[in-house]
Amino acid sequence: MAQGVARAIKGQRHLVVQAGTGTGKSLAYLVPALTLGCRAVVSTATKALQDQLAQRDLPRLSSSLGVRFTFAVLKGRSNYVCMQRVREVSEGGEQLELSTHGRGTSSQLGPLGREVQRLLRWAAAGRSAAAGRSAAAGRSAAAGRSAAAGRSAAAGRSGAAGAVTGDRAELAWEPSDAAWAQVSTSWRECPGAAQCPSGGECFAELARRRASDADVVVVNTHLYATSLALKEAEILPPHDLVVFDEAHELEDIASAALGCELNQGRVIALARSSRAVLAAAARDVVSDVDDAAAVLGNVLRDQRGQAVVRPVEGDLLHALTLLRERTNRLAEQLRKATGTAEMSSGGRGSDALRHRAQKASSHLIEDVDAVLELAEGQVAWVEGAQNAPVLRVAPIDVGAVLLERLWEGEDAPTAVLTSATVPPRLGERLGLPEGRYDEMDVGSPFAYGEQALLYCPLHLPDPRSPGFEAAMHEELIALIQAAGGRTLALFTSWRSMEAAVRVARERLSWRVLAQPDLPKPKLVAEFTQDRGSCLFATMGFWQGVDVPGPSLSLVTIDRLPFPRPDDPLLQARREAAGPRAFELIDVPRAATLLAQGAGRLVRSREDRGVVAVLDPRLGRARYRWDLVRSLPPMRRTRSRAEVVAFLEHLAASG
Repeated sequence: MAQGVARAIKGQRHLVVQAGTGTGKSLAYLVPALTLGCRAVVSTATKALQDQLAQRDLPRLSSSLGVRFTFAVLKGRSNYVCMQRVREVSEGGEQLELSTHGRGTSSQLGPLGREVQRLLRWAAAGRSAAAGRSAAAGRSAAAGRSAAAGRSAAAGRSGAAGAVTGDRAELAWEPSDAAWAQVSTSWRECPGAAQCPSGGECFAELARRRASDADVVVVNTHLYATSLALKEAEILPPHDLVVFDEAHELEDIASAALGCELNQGRVIALARSSRAVLAAAARDVVSDVDDAAAVLGNVLRDQRGQAVVRPVEGDLLHALTLLRERTNRLAEQLRKATGTAEMSSGGRGSDALRHRAQKASSHLIEDVDAVLELAEGQVAWVEGAQNAPVLRVAPIDVGAVLLERLWEGEDAPTAVLTSATVPPRLGERLGLPEGRYDEMDVGSPFAYGEQALLYCPLHLPDPRSPGFEAAMHEELIALIQAAGGRTLALFTSWRSMEAAVRVARERLSWRVLAQPDLPKPKLVAEFTQDRGSCLFATMGFWQGVDVPGPSLSLVTIDRLPFPRPDDPLLQARREAAGPRAFELIDVPRAATLLAQGAGRLVRSREDRGVVAVLDPRLGRARYRWDLVRSLPPMRRTRSRAEVVAFLEHLAASG
């Protein structure tokens, strides 16, 4: 694989490469990139891989490769604490509004207010250190990164130290989204360091400066796609090579980033920040925006689960038109505010608040217009929880945009797209220019035929029949008992997982961990350390989970992971695909996800175990071989007795 990546770099040809689990993909693209002197951006779809690169692979290469280089991690702005928001909340305002009884003293703060106070103390403790690091960054970026990594680890151990890089991931606890929103900002609001009173100590800007000096920058794929969507914004430094690891995720992530979303909470946040800026005489317009937010929220709740027709009509047209008109009036008031009559006299950095509110209102108007003028080739729909529905807009096909903004052009970087499971026709769907990219499959170092068994119980009823769930639970319990616990049970829905957890906790003597119990990293750590325990989880755990060794000998999958038939974006893609939609859209997506889930089992040459797909369609359906061929080449069986004997042997041998 390293040789293939080197050829791609030298020949400036894009490369799509499938490399099975255990290949060492990260080393295979980092080594040629560094030895050939490329400035590279590595884009990952999961935080787990981002952490692996930054904490293990790149430091290892720094000490062993014999090539001097620097590296940095860059995340989206909302991942970093905003020191201006910290200052504003600390000086009054929003913090007091988080009290149990409305406005009040800190002793009256409710759980959310106390959580925000904890974040404020963490940020304040890191302020002086951030200033010192900022001054030192130009002198020694590599040394600064090494010291920061050490301080970050110490902060995680103590749980009391201040922010080091200002990254939410540094925290020793997991703040709620509502609390984090009080001390962070997004690209939709941030006016930039030049217009911000706290620009000199901005953690996000410090991260960008480090990235601009680094030879390798590690980002998440959503940030990379956002940089393509915001053509005028210099989010990423210039680079010769981009690597999309976990490339099977790129199409959906790009689709989300190249679209937009509207919800009631976004409008309420704009109204709140504007109210803190404008004097009382100008606040009627803020109340009008609040009212428009309520109208939008009611309409979205009524249309949850529905696609938006083109052109927009009815109640949604009324809500969006009202919102646009009132947001436009608010934007005008914000432009007129000068620090005299129209400005609040609260002394809380009103200029910075005003700039943020102006930018947020401008982006909101643009996104409302995008829905009202829904373009051909786009689809819009409403989804989400009943109390927080979201209107989303996304392009049906991202290939044309990626071709224009990424794959071609004088400054276009060479691209390497890699995954353990590369979906069929990936290059075509992503718009890679025909004749300008190569494909290769480098296989896997594991002897799957000896290490793993693929089991499909054909005696179970069809998953769409009423008796399936009870029968599936019986099968699941029998397999876990044979394995002595040590099971990662994957489910295609929360409802299915919760039902199985209830049964398992009643009938099993082993500890049953469930996805809601702990944050994902801590949950995986508990599962890994508590040999004999079981972990029940949904889609977020089908990839990015690495549990080598005897803690895991059984992976179960409740049913084939076909996408929802009512997903509006996929419905639009099915319509575009015509009669072969199921073959071209649904089966490849299910095959990719199934392979990702099955890939949790064998993570090293010593791993042994069973992948049990508890859906008899894998052994009966006409499309079964498309799915089976996507899986690692494990021995296959339909016999529960054979599986039980194999698992009991593994359990007995430790």
